[in-house]
Amino acid sequence: MDDDTLLAEQLAYYRAGADEYDRPYVQYPELRRLLTAVDDLPVAGDVLELACGTGQWTPLLAARARSVTAVDAAPEALALARRRTTGADVRFVEADLFAWRPPRRYDTVFFAFWLSHVPPRRLPAFWDFVADALAPGGRAVFVDDGPAGAAYEDVLAGAPVPAAVRRLDDGSRHRIVKVFHDARTLTADLSARGWSARIRTVAGHYIGVAEPPEAGPPTPQPHPYP
Repeated sequence: MDDDTLLAEQLAYYRAGADEYDRPYVQYPELRRLLTAVDDLPVAGDVLELACGTGQWTPLLAARARSVTAVDAAPEALALARRRTTGADVRFVEADLFAWRPPRRYDTVFFAFWLSHVPPRRLPAFWDFVADALAPGGRAVFVDDGPAGAAYEDVLAGAPVPAAVRRLDDGSRHRIVKVFHDARTLTADLSARGWSARIRTVAGHYIGVAEPPEAGPPTPQPHPYP
């Protein structure tokens, strides 16, 4: 099971299950409370939202931002996000985040429940991608499952890429990438890459704010992933 195979299956899961995506936000009060965390986060200016899904977070970002560019690879999820979020200051983009490059830089790059879906081999390139997408003085803001989230997943033991199995209402089974980052380890990893990161744990999830290392203009390349 290589990265590409698993990522293709992951995308198929989110496309087929778009109508079921919002269910956990109804079932778990802690997720609804987590949405309010945006009020206390440094989300400002022009915002790039990665893997926006059905747009649970997008209107909250739009309320604090000058503009929002929300990107996702699943058109079915984007259709729901568009219905949830309106306004001339919000733009939706259908794109594969492992191939897409933003045409400009942003003050904030935000991603909720996306970092855990990035294969470990691609994490260095992912953080380079985020750094290149940030304007000088910009910040990455992110939310995701910590190790406690493993209790709610059907984790595939011994898989070459950390993965879990998800089931949809039609009975279909889909493998997804699922990496349960520990806040302390993730902070150390980012520090080793030259980032300044502050990551805290909230009810089994983590919330992070990170600033990239100072650098000059990004080096032109086809895309940041191998």
